[in-house]
Amino acid sequence: MMLYYDYYQSPQGRMLLVADDNALTGVYFSGQKYEPRIGVGWKKHGRHEVLRRAKRELTEYFGGTRRRFTVKLSPRGTPFQRSVWKVIADIGFGRTLAYAELARRAGHPGSARAAGAATGRNPLCVIVPCHRIIGSNGTMTGYAGGLSKKRALLALEGIGV
Repeated sequence: MMLYYDYYQSPQGRMLLVADDNALTGVYFSGQKYEPRIGVGWKKHGRHEVLRRAKRELTEYFGGTRRRFTVKLSPRGTPFQRSVWKVIADIGFGRTLAYAELARRAGHPGSARAAGAATGRNPLCVIVPCHRIIGSNGTMTGYAGGLSKKRALLALEGIGV
């Protein structure tokens, strides 16, 4: 399967956007944990419709006019990871969720640590808003893109942690 990529310059730094023929498969801050390397057979394609739509929606989000993303998504992961990412995708703008509740909503009560690991592997940062996941006591926890980016994204949404 062919993958297409391009870059997007966000207020929080450069991002790598990846898509297949029909959907967005990855959004990564440059240098973040688990950022993929451009693979053999990947094609840089700044005019790819999915990538263009993702850039437009990210621009609207960072500009304060978009609260929910509508670009079609197709993240690659295990069934457990995808169940966690689906719950994360449903967390509303300006809201947060603790890891234990995330695990419960994903159908895996008592698996907060595993849900945390799946959160860290989210391939669609910002669009699947893993920055909205916090510790059970309301504190800031890890973020693959770095805590300064997590703080900035939460602040953009009016959340002080």
